[in-house]
Amino acid sequence: MTSAIKPIIYQLLPRLFTNQCETPAVNGSLERNGSGKLNDITEKVLASLRGMGVTHVWYTGVIEHAHNADYTAYGIPRDNRRVVKGNAGSPYAITDYYDIDPDIAVDVPSRMKEFEALVERTHKEEMKVIIDFVPNHVARQYRSDAKPAGIEDLGQGDNTDMFFSPRNNFYYITRQQFSPSIDLGHGPDAYVEFPAKASGNDCYNAFPGVNDWYDTVKLNYGVDPANGSKHFDPIPPTWMKMLHILRYWAAKGVDGFRCDMVHMVPLEFWQWAIPNVRMHYPDTIFIAEIYDVALYRPFIAAGFDYLYDKVNLYDTLRGIETHNVSAAALTSCWQTVDGIGPNMLNFLENHDEQRFASAFYCGNPWRAIASLTVSSMISTGPMMIYMGQELGEPGMDAEGYSGLDGRTTIFDYWSIASLRMWLNKGKCNGRLSPAQEELRKTYSRILKLCNAEPAIREGRFFDLMYVNYDNPGLNPHRQFAFMRSSADETLVIVANFDDSEAEVSVHIPRHAFAYLDLPEGIDPQARELLTGTKARKVFASTEPFTATVPAHGAVVWKITPSEIKPLRKTALPSKKQ
Repeated sequence: MTSAIKPIIYQLLPRLFTNQCETPAVNGSLERNGSGKLNDITEKVLASLRGMGVTHVWYTGVIEHAHNADYTAYGIPRDNRRVVKGNAGSPYAITDYYDIDPDIAVDVPSRMKEFEALVERTHKEEMKVIIDFVPNHVARQYRSDAKPAGIEDLGQGDNTDMFFSPRNNFYYITRQQFSPSIDLGHGPDAYVEFPAKASGNDCYNAFPGVNDWYDTVKLNYGVDPANGSKHFDPIPPTWMKMLHILRYWAAKGVDGFRCDMVHMVPLEFWQWAIPNVRMHYPDTIFIAEIYDVALYRPFIAAGFDYLYDKVNLYDTLRGIETHNVSAAALTSCWQTVDGIGPNMLNFLENHDEQRFASAFYCGNPWRAIASLTVSSMISTGPMMIYMGQELGEPGMDAEGYSGLDGRTTIFDYWSIASLRMWLNKGKCNGRLSPAQEELRKTYSRILKLCNAEPAIREGRFFDLMYVNYDNPGLNPHRQFAFMRSSADETLVIVANFDDSEAEVSVHIPRHAFAYLDLPEGIDPQARELLTGTKARKVFASTEPFTATVPAHGAVVWKITPSEIKPLRKTALPSKKQ
């Protein structure tokens, strides 16, 4: 699907994003390390994101989830630390679907008002708000003290003597106590659960391991895991409760939901729930976290606007960068999603993946430019940036529960040095290194082009690789060339994944001109959009298109059809640009 804009999504965890603690301690408590606050995401901060080309902000971890901090003074029950991962807990172990996490509030009793004000500020900056919807599992000690009157809690009224009942919200391991391979403690502070509930990663026994999602409980949508039978008529109670939650947040001005692990929830639920939300909130965006290409089309048909393209494009780009995969493999990526490319959400980083600049990935943030250009410009679908990516954040901290793994923790109270320097106590300037400043400007140029240029925002795509595999002027293993075209402009884009600058000569077939309805000739005012360079460019099937492409960089040459002059042999450019 095409739209008025190409979504540029910025993912941030408020707990980390605005935390200004200069010296966070490993395994530090909330009192020691502090937490970022919603109120610190000010108009100035949001304007700075908007100025980078961002159209949507995904606020991750805003719904109340398990943590070790004590908020009992505010009427919030304390979580047993034995079933909390890290001190700050997982944002995906929800304890109350109807509440805002108190860690990110300046005034805890006013936490919902602070969130509503953030939504209003974000909209004022002409960006949309996305939050997580976590439908597959909840924290082991889920309980809602903020649910509206008349709403039953999850598990309320369940028959705990039955492993499965379509009327239950959870699965119960009858006559067995929860006994994971972690220490649940002893005495009054021990965590005791009887009967045990199934864990979130489809662990239907009482003995999850340390690598299981032992801090969460699987939700029952009416599928009996013993035999796979489905019990969807009458509508299961879990369906009704989750629909109410979606509508609750939509009513607060939330524009869309990034839906966690959608393939672990029955497709039939989404086919029912999404239209029911849009009946009242027709513009609501649904984004699916999904890891099975075979399920892409069914979930789009169910109503999802966008899907993570992790196992296709992301994994291929990572392979090109780190495992000597040929750049030519990118052709199979768009072919795999041909017809649904506009529904693919592309990214190089998110909270689950290792940072591009980490020693576990590339170790150099500037090497991301080729991948960033391809992933942001290959289709009209969304591009997502993870907080600090644009600053070259390496994610090389050993924060506590999250060890040194090249990722930014989601489980610990922590402060991210690059973001802290950029934020500069709300000034959004002044403390970045020259290299960080330039990297952020480069990200901004690329991301802003995505909506500034109609050829990227809504134009057509043409892969140039099939006529260049045996071309000595382009190395198909280290360079990838394609075109994007709209009525008024055509872009010739070449990404170079090599360690060296490349002088390329790209063949453009006659079929491309016919398919895109383009004239052939010379554009005397062709412009390279990333640098502003102007040059006289041959744009024809009879002569190669030449360009100089930086190492691990890209060029985006803009050709204006109305400017093209007839091709004459004597008029060819004398050198490559």
